Amino acid sequence: MTAIFKREFRSYFNNILGYIFCAFILLFAGIYTMAINLKSGSANFEYVLGNMAFIFLIAVPILTMRSIAEDRKQKTDQLLYSLPVSMTEVVMGKFLAMIAVLLIPIVIVGLYPLILSAFGNVNMFAAYGTLLGFFLLGSCLIAMGLFISSLTDNQVVAVIASFIVMLLNYFVGTLADYLSYSPNATFIAFTVIIVAVAAVLYYMTKNSMLAVIVAAILEIFLVIIKVSNSDSLYGLFPRIMDKISVFERFYNFPNGMFDITTIVYFLVITAIFLFFTVQSMEKRRWS
Repeated sequence: MTAIFKREFRSYFNNILGYIFCAFILLFAGIYTMAINLKSGSANFEYVLGNMAFIFLIAVPILTMRSIAEDRKQKTDQLLYSLPVSMTEVVMGKFLAMIAVLLIPIVIVGLYPLILSAFGNVNMFAAYGTLLGFFLLGSCLIAMGLFISSLTDNQVVAVIASFIVMLLNYFVGTLADYLSYSPNATFIAFTVIIVAVAAVLYYMTKNSMLAVIVAAILEIFLVIIKVSNSDSLYGLFPRIMDKISVFERFYNFPNGMFDITTIVYFLVITAIFLFFTVQSMEKRRWS
């Protein structure tokens, strides 16, 4: 895993991609620090990070697009499959390399509150708590992008798909306000999700029987809930939509709340997508 980490990390700085990623984050950090802290005279550095979250929509897809898709396109992934390491180690090596790239601008931005404290009373707990949340948000999105990159051998498809998924996640909290709260609407929405889950399961396993059985079990469970207590479905889907947004969760930090459950949520989502990536790699390894 160490060898893979070193190879991947060096590859980001053997070309311009790693430099662009770091410069992009630092550029917006400088712009928002100047606008919020210097020009407006605010001592709340956490507001800078809160306003910067959207940059991950562009930065992360560009960082993750080549992680596995390029190996698949150039057939160098066959070398990874022949190495005496598990797919978990391969995926973790690639993931940690991207985390190391992310940490470079994060560490530099971490100096800003110290500099600003010379000119005002900066809430260090809020500033560094939000910086931690900002890092975990980036890590979570990197895991998503890594998984999407494992599904294709086309870097353009990987970057577009990652951008769309993250954009939907960015706006999902707002979109939830426009969804119907009726039990029937919730039932239909969950049915669509069950079909989507079955489709993904089939893509991952190529086992149509397994996909159908899982979909049937979930749909039967949903029907039982609707028949026995339809009121429990009222507004359930919009509430879930509002909760699943990693961006909405992150905003707890700049709003002054150091939320342990949000940290756990980020770690769980990151672990889930890393697991999906390992399974995607294993599927290709044995196909």
